[in-house]
Amino acid sequence: MTQQVPSTEPELAGVRNFRDVGGLPTVDGRRVRHGVLFRSGHLAHATEKDAAFLASLGLHTVFDFRNAADQKLEGPDVELPGVRNVNLPLSDPADGAEFWKMVRDGDLDQLRSILADGKGAGRMVASYRTIVTERTAEHSRVLHALAGDSVPALMHCAAGKDRAGISIAVTLLAVGVEREAIIADYLESNAKHRRYKVRRNGNPDTAYTPEVMELLSPLFDARAEYLSAAFQSIEDTWGGVDAYFEQGLGLSPETRERLRERLVD
Repeated sequence: MTQQVPSTEPELAGVRNFRDVGGLPTVDGRRVRHGVLFRSGHLAHATEKDAAFLASLGLHTVFDFRNAADQKLEGPDVELPGVRNVNLPLSDPADGAEFWKMVRDGDLDQLRSILADGKGAGRMVASYRTIVTERTAEHSRVLHALAGDSVPALMHCAAGKDRAGISIAVTLLAVGVEREAIIADYLESNAKHRRYKVRRNGNPDTAYTPEVMELLSPLFDARAEYLSAAFQSIEDTWGGVDAYFEQGLGLSPETRERLRERLVD
């Protein structure tokens, strides 16, 4: 039996971008159930009070989409009693290692070379497309688990925006949530108290100048164009959402119906 979640969203001290996706409308007039599907940034820095709140949610499974490099940087998730932790990296730590090193350490000219003139946003669009088209096995595993006994569940990556954002979007698509509502929920990651804290090495006076932050913004923003690109990749690759779930993720109509029963009122 799932726990009742407070109607006022908690602002956790050590966990960014936490929220319940309950209440989102489906195309057939129903709504996602409260208290069954949550999203957030990583749980590595959760305080004792944060952990107590998370434990009160009655979670069955935490899906962690971070890779080994993320976990080395931030640390492992706090352990929550009786909760199953499933690590499913949705990005290769070797992919873009040099890029992210330059984001952390590069000077202004280097950042301009990799991010200016739309290159930063272009990288994000390409990443979203890749996660949808190449990480089908991981998304299949998540949805089959949710259709089984793995709810209530929390999905997170580092910031809770990109890898978790895509996985939440895929889950919501599977149960028939309206596309506009999925995008609106995704864009909630831009709220100031939810945003990931940008890490840059060096002197703060030069590491965080307005131009540097402007150059970095495409990487740390939630932008509708990114998620729309992921949706478009589904259309381009499989011809539609139903084919994506059945052929791409191996999700039978019966399994999708069980998923709806788990997640939708």
